[in-house]
Amino acid sequence: MIGGNLTKWTMSYFAVAIVWLIIGECLMTIGFGFPFAATEAPDTLFVVHIVCIGWLSMAMCGALFQFVPVLVAKPLFADSWQLPALMLLTVGLVALLGGFMVLGGHLPVWLWLLPTAALLLVAGFGLVVTDLAITIWRARASIGPAYFVIAGLCSLCATAALGSAFAWSLAGLGGASALLRSGIPLHAIAGLGGWLTLTAMGVSYRLLAMFMLAPDLDKRRIRTTLFAGSATIGLVVAGGLFAIAREIGINVVLISAGCLGFITLALYGRNIISLYWRRERAQLELNAKMSAWGFVSLAAAVLLAAVLAISGSFQTHVEAFAFLVAFGWLSGLVLAKLYKIVAFLTWLETYGPVLGRSATPRVQDLVIERRAAKWFVAYFISVWSGTAALLLGQSAAFQVAAFAMAVATLGIVQQLIRTRRLADVTGPLRLPGGSRAPHLLYASI
Repeated sequence: MIGGNLTKWTMSYFAVAIVWLIIGECLMTIGFGFPFAATEAPDTLFVVHIVCIGWLSMAMCGALFQFVPVLVAKPLFADSWQLPALMLLTVGLVALLGGFMVLGGHLPVWLWLLPTAALLLVAGFGLVVTDLAITIWRARASIGPAYFVIAGLCSLCATAALGSAFAWSLAGLGGASALLRSGIPLHAIAGLGGWLTLTAMGVSYRLLAMFMLAPDLDKRRIRTTLFAGSATIGLVVAGGLFAIAREIGINVVLISAGCLGFITLALYGRNIISLYWRRERAQLELNAKMSAWGFVSLAAAVLLAAVLAISGSFQTHVEAFAFLVAFGWLSGLVLAKLYKIVAFLTWLETYGPVLGRSATPRVQDLVIERRAAKWFVAYFISVWSGTAALLLGQSAAFQVAAFAMAVATLGIVQQLIRTRRLADVTGPLRLPGGSRAPHLLYASI
């Protein structure tokens, strides 16, 4: 990964994603969307898509452009597609949000925004999927973490297809009324559970092993988890669409998929625990510690889902479950990994060209973990508090938790900027001869 294998626009994806995250947290702080509006209300959908597309998907795409070549030991198929994809996704998301503002009565009736957004987002994600899928296919990689990415990309295609059908239907240009009435859970599960969670699983396997100096997992364990996860999403999408087409209801499909999903997450949890136990790095770095908090949030979400399902109140509190998955598990893991990835890529970009010719700092010298740790702790405590507030129906308390999340996120972002600026590296090691300071928003390659 030294020098030439850095991708130019990964930092831009991260920057755009973080801006959307902060916007989403600020909107929740002022009471825009749920719990002050219904789950299916346009205002809620506005915030949900900021978080899922603007924050999580943007960050995931940026990470995949950088690390899929590492997973398969091959360069990207089309490195030049990164910036067009970023632009299409950004403009598409803005158009989609405009469409939700129209549906919510905040803008004139410009329903053309929704199908336009669908076309732009499909084009943007299409570039991402094609680039990454061809990269993996050309490598002829054996079944492993890269195949979780393939499963995630297939889920992304399903998510985008369902979302496009909804957009055209809401604009009055399609006849998918039955799908619009019953297919939203399929769209949400394919997105959060398939695209984001399966992809996060595959990436986390590789990054944890890399950064904790842990041996790679047994391939049979990876295959078993992959097949269980893929079967879960396949059952949700294919089974759900079949049930909707036959007008027989999707509850049986969702319950069956839920049981299979529980098995998948149990297998994944076993694998993650194995990585932590078998690591060779005795002292865990902050990113590994905070990733563990993300895994705890995932376990808590699974436990919460089980308790709510057994008590028959899952539908009543599904928003609290989704919030914990989106912000505790996925966002918590992404923020923890960004803290390490930004430092790692900055180190490679700045000091990779002079390795062996000049003295250079370590990756850990670019950060001060003690200063950053308090912001991560504040973030996770805020997320857990927000989940509790939703379960208890305390809207004001949820706003306070959302505000605390926003403050903690800004604290973490400040540490990322300091890392990118080499602010914590002093003396002659900061920029030895032949090296140059990195640009904040893109790699100078």
